[in-house]
Amino acid sequence: MIRIVFDCERMKYVNTGLYYYCLNLGKAIQQNISQEQLSLFIPKQAVSTFDASLTCINQHSLQKFFMPSLNGFDVWHSTYQNSHYLPVRNKKIKVLLTIHDLNFLHEDKSDQKKERCLAHLQRNIDRCDAIVCISEFTQNDVLTHCNTDGKPVHVIYNGTNGLPQPALEEKSYRPVTPFLFNIGVIAPKKNQHQILPLLQYNPKLELVLAGRHEDKEYARFLRQQASELNVEDRMHLVNEITEGEKSWYYHNCQAVVMPSLAEGFGLPVTEAMSIGKPVFLSKRTALPEIGKDMAFYFHDLDNMQEAFTAGMYQYNKAGNQLKEAMKAYSAQFNWEDSARKYIDVYRSLS
Repeated sequence: MIRIVFDCERMKYVNTGLYYYCLNLGKAIQQNISQEQLSLFIPKQAVSTFDASLTCINQHSLQKFFMPSLNGFDVWHSTYQNSHYLPVRNKKIKVLLTIHDLNFLHEDKSDQKKERCLAHLQRNIDRCDAIVCISEFTQNDVLTHCNTDGKPVHVIYNGTNGLPQPALEEKSYRPVTPFLFNIGVIAPKKNQHQILPLLQYNPKLELVLAGRHEDKEYARFLRQQASELNVEDRMHLVNEITEGEKSWYYHNCQAVVMPSLAEGFGLPVTEAMSIGKPVFLSKRTALPEIGKDMAFYFHDLDNMQEAFTAGMYQYNKAGNQLKEAMKAYSAQFNWEDSARKYIDVYRSLS
């Protein structure tokens, strides 16, 4: 029997992509294992989200320096590439490292900061025995910029997160006119300020930007840009939202707009497509790989109106045929398939 520890440390940050990555993949792995035993390394407040039958190792910050005894375990799955929680001293346990992105290489960061980020990632790669990347783009970045020393580097796509019943709360912002939707951290790499000119060209549209303010200076810049363009009354920064709110915004928006500069996968792409909503993307990093010909693309991020107008016309003209094709495409990204592929990797390490 292979005894696996599945690292859910990132679940201490609720309503984030990594929270739902750990939750959905962890549940799917539990449902698909046969000759394995799954245990969780997890913050105490997140334990109740999983089946009570699972063994849990409670995560706390001191374990950055003193990891718990892992005697009897065969595989440690580190689900976050920059984790500080790795069994460094226990060399008997095999380590699988999931790498979501090397976005820092594609952002406007100093060479010194890029080198620091790369050095930390390299230390985790040095300790691991196998690597999973969530896109071919990320795999190429890893093979180009890191020393994998001949270790296997797999690609396993994320699943599409299922959308619950749409539900706004009393405190939620409810748009009064048709709106565009963008979800993700508020940060320069998401490039949300370049959506604002679309509001100038389309005076009946609003824009809902949902996500944690990772870069508060950039959030201030967004407000300043909106004011200068005279669209501040139609741009709404709603911060972090619940799954019910997210589902409502997806179901009721005109389109999802992601002019991101750096994405390792781009979960909103397949989430929006799962209900047949049009998705407009930049052509940067992993987005074309995930969106393929089911998405619309901005060829010029400084002039997005032309692509937006043409894409919406094409989408509306195609009608249900395109919507159903998008739904079918999104369904190819599912956590059960991802889990079975991860289990194959666990078995290869035993």
